[in-house]
Amino acid sequence: QVQLVESGGGLVQAGGSLRLSCAVSGLTFSRYCLAWFRQAPGKEREFVGGIVWSSGTAFYADSVKGRFIISSDNAKNTIYLQMSSLKPEDTAIYYCAAARVITLTRSESSYVYWGQGTQVTVSS
Repeated sequence: QVQLVESGGGLVQAGGSLRLSCAVSGLTFSRYCLAWFRQAPGKEREFVGGIVWSSGTAFYADSVKGRFIISSDNAKNTIYLQMSSLKPEDTAIYYCAAARVITLTRSESSYVYWGQGTQVTVSS
């Protein structure tokens, strides 16, 4: 059974930092690309960033490039989203997702497994 469990969300002031975690189980990690998406109230879900598990290569949406960093801990089967210089517009529910591909993909339709999401709220 595949499970993705996010944690680490919360309330933070603008300019602050948060680190989200996504614990993954039930996958053969070398065959997957993992990513973070987010959905703000009244908006569509959008790609934030992803990492190819086998190579550790990460890629980001332009809106977060230079502020967010994705990393992985293979021993813990966990990926992280380190968020810095947070802005009120980063407020959203953040989801972890897995795509059964070993190449970089930003396409939401490629992601077949999803976590339940964790709320991030950035106050101004």
